[in-house]
Amino acid sequence: MQKLVKGANVSLPTLSEHTSSVVLSLAWSSATGEGDADVSVLLLDENGKVRSDADFYFYNHPVAENGSVQLLGKTPTVDGNEDRISFDLEAIPPDVERAVVAASRYGGARFGDLDDLGLTLADASGESLLRFSAEDAGEVSAFIFGELYRRSGAWKFRAVGQGYASGLAGLAADFGVNIEDDAADESAAGEAESEQEPEQETAAPRTPSATAQSEPHPVPAPRLPDSTSPESASPETASEASSAGRKPAARPRTARKKVTLPRTAKQSLAENDSWRAARLFPVSALKNDRDREMRATSVLLSVMAQVPEFGRRLMAAFGAPAGRMETFTEVSLPHGDSPRRPDGVVRVERAGKLWTALIETKTNGHPLKAEQVQAYMDIAARRGYEAVITLSNDVALEGSPLVDVKLDGRRKHKVALWHLSWAEVVHQAQMLIRHEGVGNAAHAWLLQELLHYLQHENSGCHGFQNMGSAWVPVRNGIDDETLCQGDPRAVEVVENWERLVRQVCLRLGGELGQKVLPVQRARRGTDPQARRTALADQLCTEGRLHAELRIEGTPGTLALTADLRTGKLRSSIEVPAPEQGYPLTWAKRLIRRLGAAPADLHIEALVDGPGTGPRGTLERLRPEPADIVPKDGARITGFRLSLFRSMGSGRGTAETGFIRSVDDAVDRFHAHVITHLDGRPPRRDQRAEQQSGSMPEARRG
Repeated sequence: MQKLVKGANVSLPTLSEHTSSVVLSLAWSSATGEGDADVSVLLLDENGKVRSDADFYFYNHPVAENGSVQLLGKTPTVDGNEDRISFDLEAIPPDVERAVVAASRYGGARFGDLDDLGLTLADASGESLLRFSAEDAGEVSAFIFGELYRRSGAWKFRAVGQGYASGLAGLAADFGVNIEDDAADESAAGEAESEQEPEQETAAPRTPSATAQSEPHPVPAPRLPDSTSPESASPETASEASSAGRKPAARPRTARKKVTLPRTAKQSLAENDSWRAARLFPVSALKNDRDREMRATSVLLSVMAQVPEFGRRLMAAFGAPAGRMETFTEVSLPHGDSPRRPDGVVRVERAGKLWTALIETKTNGHPLKAEQVQAYMDIAARRGYEAVITLSNDVALEGSPLVDVKLDGRRKHKVALWHLSWAEVVHQAQMLIRHEGVGNAAHAWLLQELLHYLQHENSGCHGFQNMGSAWVPVRNGIDDETLCQGDPRAVEVVENWERLVRQVCLRLGGELGQKVLPVQRARRGTDPQARRTALADQLCTEGRLHAELRIEGTPGTLALTADLRTGKLRSSIEVPAPEQGYPLTWAKRLIRRLGAAPADLHIEALVDGPGTGPRGTLERLRPEPADIVPKDGARITGFRLSLFRSMGSGRGTAETGFIRSVDDAVDRFHAHVITHLDGRPPRRDQRAEQQSGSMPEARRG
């Protein structure tokens, strides 16, 4: 892999023959694990400006209509997270000369606070071709990592490494995007709230300012009354649109869109509960594992072909171009003395060229077979196919492949081996329906039917559902103190715990329409197996599994601890104390906001220096909030909120299983505690869940 320094450039065709589509991964880490940023892309013409506001791709506009640019979202890695962007370079219009890749931070955060800033570029086969490590980002809230640009008909990459103190709004405005910036309104709202409640922390305004690394930026256009009304467009745009008899396009808004979940289903017209609605994909006829595999593959591939947004979303991560997609099942392909029948084939046609992937499916927790996957890799290499994609309930981990295959280095044609979990399929479908939207109502209905099928108990597509054969021996070894460091069974448990946590993040993120990612606190570049071995040794000595989840929009990380010695699960979050006001006022406000939380919620004051602060249950603190304030005058730095529940003992997903107990613990803590921390009332569906005391069954997939 070639390493670039700031200002260096390289021609992509000289690095690989498979650069018609590439994936750029932007990565960073932080000491606390809480550092985050949002990626963006700007397509520029020969004048260095966007052709229109539609050439600005960010969290409110993540996908190009022709599939040339797709923001694929964050992917957990061994030592942090990577935010990936897929480029179909052949689909980028010819009048686009450059594609600028940047990232931005908000709320006073700066890139200088992050470590290991870097960009990696991989070709269509998944091979990493180059890396650029950015240093000395400084006190900037937006950062250009690099750019793809045309030279003599070929694409090149340049490592830029330039910062913008004015944030995403200033960066976009410099490249000609006519933006709306909600920063002023947000700051004003924060100041008004501070005047009413002096002890609350004031929102820091995001004021554009110049940076030493770039030219001064013009002040972004102020937010106008309504981005969907004619007044929200510029006068010229509004008049042109009026004369054309059409509604003017809204300007991009750097403020995040609010998550909008589907409306509550209408009351059923059925006479009684025994009536079942007709379904496009019935599951009653599934009798054995082979039927489940065939039905699940056919259902998924057919929806991918009919809903372009969904098909592109899944396949772009594997290097597929944007084009006409067709899918097939039970295809017979020659292989030695007897033909092979992969479960499915995906073909994408663009400009007369075909991209092909073979699909191997497993359901109901069955493992992938190395011999089968090896045969499909050989077939794909001989026939010039681009990829083999395995699809199962399992979750792939970096440095721990699900199947071991041998790649023939003598072959010129490279075949990429990818893995897709059913949990990821469900997550992407939920994100499209509940958050980003699809093209029309028919597409939304198809995705809803797909979700209903995948989440049905008979489909066999329920994601990771077994902690493995080592779970019971390790739990018993911890209980009787016979488990020794270096035991490979402990490493297996640590790996499966990591798989479970990643699946919890996918499930919760899809339901909320927000980013939910596991927090990794290891330094970037740490060997994944060495890290898991160290965690396994820690499990042997302490008897605990620990994980942290970063949920977008929450004041802290959700910490999850499974204590195998006591059989307890602990869900907790640390809420920082406001910078202004008095400790007793903080305590009263916190107790008031948690008015609907469970009475057994534990609240602990975090104090500066050694020792612990006062603690108590919400039930005891409601009448006496002052009991949580230290009597010795120690400075409060925050509060830790915790819920405890019994840990399931079984290794599977039954009611008494460990996986079910982890799902329920996270759901209960989020619905009953985290949703109250911003002071807003819970959504209507959440209030219903709180009153019933449990989460919907669909969330337990």
